[in-house]
Amino acid sequence: MKVILLTKDDTFIIGWVARLLGLIMEGIFNVIDFIGIPNIGLAIILFTIVVNLLLLPLTIKQQKFSKLSNKMQPEIQAIQAKYKNKKDNESAMAQNQEIQAVYAKYGVSASGSCVQLLIQMPILLALYRVIYAIPAYVGKIGDTFRILADKIMSTDGAAFLLNAEDTIKNTVSMYGRSIAEGTGETAVNSLIDVLNKLSTSDLALVSEHYNLADLTYNGHLILSNETTRGLLDIYNNFLGLNIANSPQHIISGAYSDKAWGLLIGAIMIPVLSAVTQLISIKLMPQPENKNSENNSMASSMKMMNMVMPVFSAWFCFTLPSGMGLYWIASAVVRTILMIIINKQLDKMSFDDIIKKNSVKSAKKLEKIHKQQEILNTYANMNTKSIAGKAGLSTDNNSSGDSKTTNADNGSKAKSGSIASKANLVKEFNEKNNK
Repeated sequence: MKVILLTKDDTFIIGWVARLLGLIMEGIFNVIDFIGIPNIGLAIILFTIVVNLLLLPLTIKQQKFSKLSNKMQPEIQAIQAKYKNKKDNESAMAQNQEIQAVYAKYGVSASGSCVQLLIQMPILLALYRVIYAIPAYVGKIGDTFRILADKIMSTDGAAFLLNAEDTIKNTVSMYGRSIAEGTGETAVNSLIDVLNKLSTSDLALVSEHYNLADLTYNGHLILSNETTRGLLDIYNNFLGLNIANSPQHIISGAYSDKAWGLLIGAIMIPVLSAVTQLISIKLMPQPENKNSENNSMASSMKMMNMVMPVFSAWFCFTLPSGMGLYWIASAVVRTILMIIINKQLDKMSFDDIIKKNSVKSAKKLEKIHKQQEILNTYANMNTKSIAGKAGLSTDNNSSGDSKTTNADNGSKAKSGSIASKANLVKEFNEKNNK
């Protein structure tokens, strides 16, 4: 499968969301560039804050659902215990009705949490997509790389990169398969993806081979030299760390150069990512399950909550530091928002919520009953119509002889005929009317 990261994602839904989020990211970068701080790390943090604020209504609903779920869990478990040894259909239906009544009482839907996750999932995937391929969505950064890519393509069609060894070869194999296979814009976009993923040391080798040191964008050097910092270094420098490099790469270079500050900073990225993820998970409402069936599920969730921060640390160690910065910023923002939301929810009276939901539930049931009455009326009308076509009388004021005749006709009607079916419907309605 070809990977062309610079080309905007065309995946159904995710691609559309990524384009909208890309406009937000580009707007943020242009603003901080206008005030003289063209920094990708700062843009990622601000972008993460904005997106989380946009998702705030969904986050509040999810937190509220979790708290209400914990509140009503004892009632649901009591119902499940009541029907534990009853496997017949009637008991299953009765159990389901009682559980639905509990959900109605608390004003939540059994699928409410799933719906919120389904809405959030494409947004989070698109957000990750924008962060991972910033040159595709931020014009100034993409144009900066494009100048380098055009020079490389015009020199040898990127033959040096295609035949390179070690880490350059690995990067090309992952992100640059379309360099040789594609033509024109496709090949250039693929090359930009490769340049965006190269470490500073690998990019220096490429710059030396293609003589890229003198290239400029809007009058500024793109790559750094001995006297001037290039735009890419300015874009990627965050608190002394180049976020285009992975902590693994930074640590190896910092250790050999005895740059202890860089070494500590690089180690802190995966560590902070794991710690902030763990704190964020701890603040999420945990399900209170006491029955044996849910205990295993709760144990699995607990294990997953412990493993996820570890995976987060590993990914942050091997991926570009910009991704680690995003995970840390996202966890910190999420933690702050959850603390605020939980404090507000704790002030709420759940008894008042239940009363309001009970009123809503009663109105809904009344509406359902009215609809049922209308349906019954139409059903009776249809019954009379069928009976009339079968030569039967449905008039309650008819004479005894007519009733006797109808009864005789019903008894003589063939099984499965319209007359027999009409009689069955008529008898059912008469019984209900009594």
